[in-house]
Amino acid sequence: MDYIGRINRRGFIKSSVLTGGALMARSVMPAGAVALMQGQGSKAAGAATGDGMLKGVCDIHLHCRPDSRERSADEFGFMQDAVRAGYRAVMFKSNDFSCHDRAYIIRQALPGAQCFGSVCMNRVHGDKVNVFAAQKAVQTSGGLCRCIWMPTLDAAYHCRCEGRATGGIAVVDDSGRVLPEVVRVMEICAEAGIIFATGHASPQESIALARKAREVGVGKFVVTHANSHYWTMTPDQIKQCIDLGAYIEFCYLPCLWGEGTGMPQYRRQGIAEFAAFVGIDPSRSFVSTDLGQAVMPHPVEGMRDCISRLQGAGVAIGDIDRLVRRNPAWLLGLDKQE
Repeated sequence: MDYIGRINRRGFIKSSVLTGGALMARSVMPAGAVALMQGQGSKAAGAATGDGMLKGVCDIHLHCRPDSRERSADEFGFMQDAVRAGYRAVMFKSNDFSCHDRAYIIRQALPGAQCFGSVCMNRVHGDKVNVFAAQKAVQTSGGLCRCIWMPTLDAAYHCRCEGRATGGIAVVDDSGRVLPEVVRVMEICAEAGIIFATGHASPQESIALARKAREVGVGKFVVTHANSHYWTMTPDQIKQCIDLGAYIEFCYLPCLWGEGTGMPQYRRQGIAEFAAFVGIDPSRSFVSTDLGQAVMPHPVEGMRDCISRLQGAGVAIGDIDRLVRRNPAWLLGLDKQE
């Protein structure tokens, strides 16, 4: 199936095709094609849904416009695509902006659309984790903020990995103890019954956060990006977090980036490796796409490809159902825990 990337602000786009799991760069198109590409792309994303593969899916980590980075779709348009495809729910993520307030507006325009938002504790909220911002997020009309992520692109660990000397927002102190403001945000999440997510914390920091979250009584603690790039955890680290009460997020994006794609700087993850990660403990894990980048496939098509390839890799249908439907639905608060 062909995947067409959206145009970026430099005035060109990359078109790529996903065949047998490899996303290969294929052509460059002029800026004048943008409007047509965006209009056709949205329709194409919702077209091939007759087999029911995406019915009931909950993708709780994807990126759309408006944002401070170029994205392949806007939130309203994506929600239309998701409804057509049979999704049950979506939770939007922006590294810099709140999106739970926009989810409230989208629901007015698309009655019955189960869209939610979240907040990341990045520099837009200050130079440390902002307790006041977290409080206001959970108090926003509609109660649609269902996750507070610790710092992502501005996380201290992320900054160190990229060689940035300053600007990192810490979640633990020099001795590895979870900072007081982070503990308070955990308490806010616990009181509201929403997700506390580790963001771009290191594997070691994620374990410390998991331990503290258990002490605080966070019911929905999520370790994010457990199979991705700087944040990849070992099976033992993943099991340790699960033993502490965590749910583990595995992102499909690493199976799509790499050489020959619009994100060539990262190592592509093979489907067998991805399947091994999700097989560690499907009862305490979920899969999200982490898609929305302008040079990557549309998130709906990415989720379709993810499910298809997991099936091809021999992952049980029941486990896939847990990973893309039941567990994320419970984390969003749509279902009672089994």
